[in-house]
Amino acid sequence: MTDTAATLDDVREEYAFLEGDDRYRLLVDLGRALEPMPDALKTDATLVRGCSASVWVYPAVRDDGRLHFLADSNAHITKGIIALVLLTVQDRTPGEILSTDIERELSAFNLKAQLSSNRTQGIPNMIALIRETAARYAA
Repeated sequence: MTDTAATLDDVREEYAFLEGDDRYRLLVDLGRALEPMPDALKTDATLVRGCSASVWVYPAVRDDGRLHFLADSNAHITKGIIALVLLTVQDRTPGEILSTDIERELSAFNLKAQLSSNRTQGIPNMIALIRETAARYAA
């Protein structure tokens, strides 16, 4: 399922049929499928605060005004979580991102119950950074 064309619905459906270790593997595979982020973009300015692992998110504006995010982490599971978050917002307009209830979109994954609090503590910060970026470009 880790095809780069996978949608959040596709991943949600597959995740629902899996248990335990298979869910971890799915998240790791999603992270591996992320578009590579050049090391030069992994700076203090792109570092997401409050994550137990190092997480970087870099926004770019496409010619059509849509936001495209590059992201990476030094932890495989965390990178998979980032991939899930990006599936909710990738290549959308700032207005579409601001009107997306990212937490609701991710609720079916029940990440807080599936993963340790160390793994999930940075999710709100990732989402906040994406929203702040969208708000900046929407203005």
